[in-house]
Amino acid sequence: MKPYLALAALALSLATPVSADEFPSRAVRVIVAYSAGGTADAAARLAVEPLSRQLGQSVYLENRPGSGGMTGTQAFFTLPPDGYTLLIIGPGSVAIIPAAKPVTFVTERDLIPLGSVWISPQLLAVRTSFGAKTVQEFVAYAKANPGKINIASAGNGTLTHMSGELLKREAGIELTHIPFRSTGDTQAALIGGQIDALFGDVAVLQPQIQSGLIRPLALASAKRSPLLPDLMTMAEAGFPAVTATNWYGFAVSSKTAAPVVAYLKNAVAKMQAEPAYQEALAKRGVSSGDPGAEAFAAMVGREVKQWKSLLSLSTIKID
Repeated sequence: MKPYLALAALALSLATPVSADEFPSRAVRVIVAYSAGGTADAAARLAVEPLSRQLGQSVYLENRPGSGGMTGTQAFFTLPPDGYTLLIIGPGSVAIIPAAKPVTFVTERDLIPLGSVWISPQLLAVRTSFGAKTVQEFVAYAKANPGKINIASAGNGTLTHMSGELLKREAGIELTHIPFRSTGDTQAALIGGQIDALFGDVAVLQPQIQSGLIRPLALASAKRSPLLPDLMTMAEAGFPAVTATNWYGFAVSSKTAAPVVAYLKNAVAKMQAEPAYQEALAKRGVSSGDPGAEAFAAMVGREVKQWKSLLSLSTIKID
């Protein structure tokens, strides 16, 4: 059975608990706590149209970037918990940064995950004029030139930042971290030669790689990507602990009325089941992950626990 058929079966099994004249009766806003052009923004924009179809209302995005996703995420909790504002959540904003420093919310207590919309492994890439053509050469250069390699991220505490920190720890090297406001900004800087390296989603970086604008070194996942089948993994390069998968999904405030939450969960499950949506994701080399709110909530819980453990037991810092 094709994946989207399994998703469709799940969606059809879910009853609609709230009638259409109760909720939603107007447009729904989605807060994206990152800049336009970044990965979170791309994930949200891909999901807006199918979600709008399932809700029977317009769905629009509002970008509120800053502080690695904290500006928009913390602002979300000041808005009415009526279900008309959703939040795009990802590892940096709800798992990594809250594990490292005080924030105004508790992920497990204050958010209800509705469903995932984007799952993609990270890869390490360098500017084309950089001497290293393999991870081993990159590490050798870094060891011979401590701190001279600049590695960019989409902001302090983002997954792109943590991926670089994992590489530093596992390879025993020093890199100079340069935080930007978004993945889109880091790509432009890498292409322009202002920085040396970055981690980013394989789905987002693949067009620049194929165009010869940047050079990939390795994929931070357990297996190779169908988008770049010849690209080795970090494990194959000798660094199996450098694994990082980016993910995004919809969430709503835990203060939202239960019938509205149930309606939104149902709509997102049906959105995930749309064949056109699944095909659009597949073309980008990503997936929406396991279907349904329960699966997404379980994944968020694992991520929160994982990063709490990692950041409490290591020297990795996000500032």
